[in-house]
Amino acid sequence: MNLHEELLNNIAEIESKIGYVFKDKSLLALAFVHRSFINENRDIIDAHNERLEFLGDSILGLLVAEYLYRYLPTTPEGELSYLRSRLVEASSCVVYVQRLQLGDYVLLGKGERMNDGRGRDSILADLFEAVMGAIYLDGGIDAAQRFLFKNFSADIDEILQEPEQNWKALFQDYTQKRFQETPSYDVVSETGPDHSKVFDVGVYVQGEEWGRGSGASKKEAQQSAAEDALSRIDSTDTSKK
Repeated sequence: MNLHEELLNNIAEIESKIGYVFKDKSLLALAFVHRSFINENRDIIDAHNERLEFLGDSILGLLVAEYLYRYLPTTPEGELSYLRSRLVEASSCVVYVQRLQLGDYVLLGKGERMNDGRGRDSILADLFEAVMGAIYLDGGIDAAQRFLFKNFSADIDEILQEPEQNWKALFQDYTQKRFQETPSYDVVSETGPDHSKVFDVGVYVQGEEWGRGSGASKKEAQQSAAEDALSRIDSTDTSKK
């Protein structure tokens, strides 16, 4: 039995985890096919999940925007945009997909499997968006809405109630006090298709890299890099003082 046949045999199990039974099982199966698998298995299947991911990203954004509009009636537009970005960003999608333990089902190429691709945030986030897209195509917007809020209402409320740390501001405050200098951020690499870029960013002080982070936007990657830099600072370490 090849990996794709194994995925098809697990469809009922996946449906049980997500709480939705598909009329078109092939849509759900497609959501779990990563591009790297196609590159090595064109004799088995010739489509991957990036188109579903593209659609699911928009559906997720619409549902979250409507939720915020309805339940935060006095919140201004700027803050609503900020809250929406937090709820749909890659790190939040990773939380959602891990909640349902779906990562083990994704089909990856040999190279991605060897590099523990199933645990990579970008792959997990893309998987969640692809599942959202598949549910929308199979059952419409109501089915996608039920899936999202039935499974993740607690996670959404937690994200909304927890203020986000501004790691860039914290690290800048540290470097200004220590070096009288602000850190600089450079994009080290960009991967993925145009609609789903992953940026790898380094943060530098006095020409030395202090941290590295990745994200679906340069801003998100910069925050991740600053957080990484702060995590490396030990009050007992004088090597960089």
